[in-house]
Amino acid sequence: MNMMEKIYETAKASPQRIAFPEAEEEKILLAAREACDKGVCIPYMVGDARTILDAAQRYGVSVENFVIIDVCKEDWLNSLIADYVKKSPLMNSEKTMLRKSKDTLYIALMMQARGDVDATFAGMIHTTGEVILAAQFVIGLQDGVTIASSIGIFDIPGYEGSEGSLLAFGDSAVCAQPDEEELAGIAIAACETVESLLGWEPRCAFLSFSTDGSTEHAMVDKTRGAIAIAKKLRPDLKIDGEFQLDAAISPSVATKKVKRESEVAGKANIIIWPDLNVGNIGVKLVQQFAHADAYGPTLQGFAQVVSDCSRSAPVSELVGNIAMTVVRAQKQKKKGV
Repeated sequence: MNMMEKIYETAKASPQRIAFPEAEEEKILLAAREACDKGVCIPYMVGDARTILDAAQRYGVSVENFVIIDVCKEDWLNSLIADYVKKSPLMNSEKTMLRKSKDTLYIALMMQARGDVDATFAGMIHTTGEVILAAQFVIGLQDGVTIASSIGIFDIPGYEGSEGSLLAFGDSAVCAQPDEEELAGIAIAACETVESLLGWEPRCAFLSFSTDGSTEHAMVDKTRGAIAIAKKLRPDLKIDGEFQLDAAISPSVATKKVKRESEVAGKANIIIWPDLNVGNIGVKLVQQFAHADAYGPTLQGFAQVVSDCSRSAPVSELVGNIAMTVVRAQKQKKKGV
């Protein structure tokens, strides 16, 4: 059973309520239908009910077992906003949220904050930046994290690491030049995401062109500072570095280069790029030369699960992304978040 098969099986064991604020879009309707039919999720289609039903009929998509949330019901919307403002720690006013509610993404996120749904899934109409901004505004970030980021999973043919052919990586899509605090937050969020999605015990390595003090440079200093912050914030997590890539994932190289005890060196299952330049290039190298599949990017760092999707993604990929969202939401619910 490969990684995605395991994720589907886990998702089916406890389907979660997923809000789709772009419910009039053909791909979203098709993906929600397939996910529902597979038993992966309970779709909550958020928007003008008449428009959603017209779109479903136009695209030949059954809405059986969908929950249609009609945002045109003024009393319901006012009640949602009032409830959200009462319990939100972000101090957003009713006036502000009423203005924001013209965008169904904000309505879906308020529903999530109130507990009506377990996660929000968007990106077909909204850009990644818009999804991130809305999630930060309505839900906020998790403790110890100062910036939203992303994580992906490599499935690398011929690679035999601590998790077989799989290796997690972040951030390759969102944070261009994270500072020390932001880089620490990316690592903490990556550990949380990997543990919830794949059930691994995270072993997180910060990458650099230096291994354990072999080089002195301002760029290396930033990575060292981020490691110190991450360890202080989350001493329970196995986070270490700075390591060159080979020292992070190869036991034999780690033995030669890391002259101290480390629970991460040589057996990392998560690698943290120092910036987006390295992250993007690293992903392309592994895809082009190792012919790896790269699953993601998956948004992380929010106080609750919010997922972004690519508007160019095929329906099958969207359904896989929905299943990953469900698994993360399951884990968060178990933690009582």
